[in-house]
Amino acid sequence: MLTAYLHLAARFSGGHPQVDTGSLARWWNRRLSGCMIIHPNQPVESWFPLDPSEPFTRREARAAGLTDRNLREMIDLGLLRRPLRGVFLDHRQPDDLGTRVKVLAKVVPPGAFVADRTAGWLHGAEMILAPNDHLAVPKVSVFHLPGADRTRLALADSGERRMRPDDLCEVGGILVTTPLRTALDLGRLLRRQQALAGLDSMLRRGGFSHDMLLASVERFAKQRGVRQLRELAPLADGQSASPGESGLRLHWLDAGLPRPTLQIPHIEDGVTLFFLDMGLEELRFAAEYDGVAWHSSSEDVEHDRARRDYLRTNFGWRIDEFRKEHVYGRDQNADWILRDAIVEARRTFDHRIRFL
Repeated sequence: MLTAYLHLAARFSGGHPQVDTGSLARWWNRRLSGCMIIHPNQPVESWFPLDPSEPFTRREARAAGLTDRNLREMIDLGLLRRPLRGVFLDHRQPDDLGTRVKVLAKVVPPGAFVADRTAGWLHGAEMILAPNDHLAVPKVSVFHLPGADRTRLALADSGERRMRPDDLCEVGGILVTTPLRTALDLGRLLRRQQALAGLDSMLRRGGFSHDMLLASVERFAKQRGVRQLRELAPLADGQSASPGESGLRLHWLDAGLPRPTLQIPHIEDGVTLFFLDMGLEELRFAAEYDGVAWHSSSEDVEHDRARRDYLRTNFGWRIDEFRKEHVYGRDQNADWILRDAIVEARRTFDHRIRFL
């Protein structure tokens, strides 16, 4: 890098001999002084000043002589990941329950409990974040019981929240809301599309039934978000496989259309070959959400195209694809597209199956 800088300096000075390369070298060395040299081609543990297999905080990193720039560069190089705001970890460490407990132990103060999205994440629900929320590392949701000493954390969304004794459990020594209480809080406190995704995700994770969820709604009567919870709890379905599918299903229901079947299997000779995200089997109509995570590579796109063309050609399905811009944001229009699509599916049904 220094050699490249010297060539650049010589170029802009016209190559004149008065360019003092020794001074430039001394300036460059001063610029690097106090900065850690990153060796991306060597094992991290051979040069990193902390144990990278254990989570560490920004404060611990700075105490070990690391700068924020060092941490950003290591994340950009894929050497570290940041599972929660202000906490860092070797990218090779598994994203399992044990690791998540260690990460949370770095930021949860004694006597506090974890709630909301952080609780869902700790319980292993994989659909808590809305699409692209992973690009902004979320704060930890940490609360105290009313009257307890309250600690404000820069890394956390904190406050007080009333809990019954059966609302809390321990996971690896971390006090956390139970899966059922977590679902109830997500369903009433998040924005509507994200709330349904949270309910779906917690049902998918298990630990309570849909009937248990419905029976618990009225305990929040007259509390914040209960109207939304009353609306969304009956719609929750653990078969939804992603936040995007949950959001698309909410558009479907908002459009006043018949409730769709989720994860429709395509079976041949007793073997399940495909699943369609949602649809009406009696019309052979399906809607699928193509999220960035699983439907953006050239291989993913080709697989989706071949699968859908096969079902359209050989089995008379009409399959409409939806992306983020149809479901989220200012220009979302999935409900209008779905209304028109189902009208067209009814009109063309006889024609699509006539020669099968």
